[in-house]
Amino acid sequence: MTISRADDRSAVTGKRRIAFAVHTDADALPAVATLLRSLVLSNPAVCEDVVVLHPGLPDAEFDGLRRLHPRLITRRAGSRDEMLRLPDHDTVIALDPAMVVLGDLGELLRLRRGVAAVPQVWCDETGAERRSVLPDGLKVVQRADAEKGDAEVAVDARFDFLTRRLHDGLPVPPQVAVLHFSHPSDAPGYGPAAEARARFELDDEEFRAAYRALPGGKHPELVAHLAPPLLETRPSLDLARTVADVYRQQGRYDEAVAVLAPVLDDRADAPRCHETLGLCLMALSRYAEAETHLLLAAASPDTAPRAFAQLARLAWLCGREADAHAYARQGLTADPTDAGCHAWYVRTREEPGAAPDPAPASEQLAHVALFAEGNENAGDKVLPEAVRQCFGTDTGPRRWYQQHAHLLVDEAALERLNARRGVVVGGGGLFLPDTSPNSNSHWQWNMPDELLGRLTAPLAVFAVGYNVFDGQQYRRTRFAESLRKLVERSAFFGLRNHGSIDRVRELLPAGLRDRVRHQPCPTTVADLLVPPAERTPRSDTVLVNCAYDRAGLRFGHDYGHFLAEMAFALRQLGERADVRYAAHMPADEKFVHDLRREHGLSLPVERLYALSNDAIRDLYRGVRLVIGMRGHAGMIPFGCGTPILSLVSHPKLAYFLSDIDRPEWGLSVHDRDLGPRLAERAAALLDDHDAAVADVRAAQETLWKTTQANIAELRGIFGISDSSSGT
Repeated sequence: MTISRADDRSAVTGKRRIAFAVHTDADALPAVATLLRSLVLSNPAVCEDVVVLHPGLPDAEFDGLRRLHPRLITRRAGSRDEMLRLPDHDTVIALDPAMVVLGDLGELLRLRRGVAAVPQVWCDETGAERRSVLPDGLKVVQRADAEKGDAEVAVDARFDFLTRRLHDGLPVPPQVAVLHFSHPSDAPGYGPAAEARARFELDDEEFRAAYRALPGGKHPELVAHLAPPLLETRPSLDLARTVADVYRQQGRYDEAVAVLAPVLDDRADAPRCHETLGLCLMALSRYAEAETHLLLAAASPDTAPRAFAQLARLAWLCGREADAHAYARQGLTADPTDAGCHAWYVRTREEPGAAPDPAPASEQLAHVALFAEGNENAGDKVLPEAVRQCFGTDTGPRRWYQQHAHLLVDEAALERLNARRGVVVGGGGLFLPDTSPNSNSHWQWNMPDELLGRLTAPLAVFAVGYNVFDGQQYRRTRFAESLRKLVERSAFFGLRNHGSIDRVRELLPAGLRDRVRHQPCPTTVADLLVPPAERTPRSDTVLVNCAYDRAGLRFGHDYGHFLAEMAFALRQLGERADVRYAAHMPADEKFVHDLRREHGLSLPVERLYALSNDAIRDLYRGVRLVIGMRGHAGMIPFGCGTPILSLVSHPKLAYFLSDIDRPEWGLSVHDRDLGPRLAERAAALLDDHDAAVADVRAAQETLWKTTQANIAELRGIFGISDSSSGT
């Protein structure tokens, strides 16, 4: 199975590409294998590219190394020096076959500047002490600095500890992270050093078993590479669950089921295995089987709350609201504090009071979207209303039939959709495989292809985004099949930025690509869709927002750097404005806690997820600047006429800024000089605020004209007039 890396957008997000590199010849290949095993076993949660440079060895010579690591890259090179200027990587940690890794290399991975190395101490022929970097010593090279010829940065000797310091059988100091053999490994007098190396001279099965036995967190790519072969030689239910869990994280649900189902049966003593299998079956839209295994998981007190929360979600997906509520209630009985069960209990309870009488179905539009409730993402609350505002002021249930995108479209649901005058799907980042996975479409609308082909109501895909994260492993084949049928069936197919348009066109046959057009997110023209009754006075306030879903994909090894740079910038801004934090969802508040703990800086919090849509827009209208990492922490304030700066950790932010021709409003979270640059750009916007607001309004014009033209076309498609839409 090949996992597509087509969604590596590091050139857009600025995310660092990191590699370990080693130069070898044929004689040193066994030593490289030992080095590689030591790297994996000493840093089990780290999985970066490993580039092996060589003078022209046959490709088959590297098969043994490929069994040790999933991200091995071989490259022909004339000399070791070529390791220091790899064109496809921003940071290179250059190693040598004479090394073994004994400890954590996180400090090296977090280095951001210069060419770092360990100065070695030696005596010249006169006995004078000298310091220099060995030609074959460890180096950490930042490509930007290597190209400029910046001076070397000294790192601690424990990262390149020479065995010559261990003469007469001295033990290896416990703090040593990289042991460098300056003598043959079997030289007399260096027994402890040789023993340290011998720990990693393992055959493949011993190596895999050693990795499996390590405590603590492990990188999913390494687990997926090393654990499956053990299932053939050392099968166990626990190992099968480990492999299945990793496959589930990677979206390989069918493989997870194939690994776990044959060894599980209906064993009552394996609730966590039933839980994993149930989740994977649900992701494959095999809902009846999934329910069976989740019920088996719910029989154990340890897994019952989680299992009942998933059972509630499953029942809700299938349109069984009463069952969903009952499952949530059972989960709360097992654990009254369980947040997942509480959320489903609230979501599925019957609301008191009569709903307004809807218009006849034939006069309604159906809206398929993510409809946030409770403390869910504030942007996902504002967005559906903004989509409806494009078609008129009546955005409620009288004129609109609401269908949550995650709900399974079955025969009854299809009949309800076909009864409407049209179906609007969007907006938001619905082209994403992992929020609520299903095998019916492989994106967020749970619509089987066969039923899509029988949808007779006019269909408009409206302001949808291709929301795959930089570096996210995404099996795109199934999505491409569904996407083709969706485009063929749609009367209108509009994506919210040109970056998404490019990504989707890559997946379509040539004859369908021109049908994909631009429809900006309607939040970006909010004040033009529904002008506010009165202009909110602006306070001298700057709002900041950060996002923490999929933090590993957003920050990589740079989170500590990001936090420090933000602390610098916010202290600068705090001298001239009231800096406050805008949380779009509760998880966003991690930034405030980390900032206070690590840097002693406190920010007041505005909890947008607890506000109404009008209150969210009013808050964004009433400040002078918004610095946001979430897409809608930029698009909503922009639509309200407020200047923005974007913290780019996802391609969609850069795509939007490119569309409005304002790339300078974005700064990568990986920027080495993020703090000073953010402070400088924010100060410039605050210094000439009237001009900044005028710039926002000018940038809106093209988006507004595009939206107006598209809505005029859609009115014709749906056969609606101003009077019928409530305008």
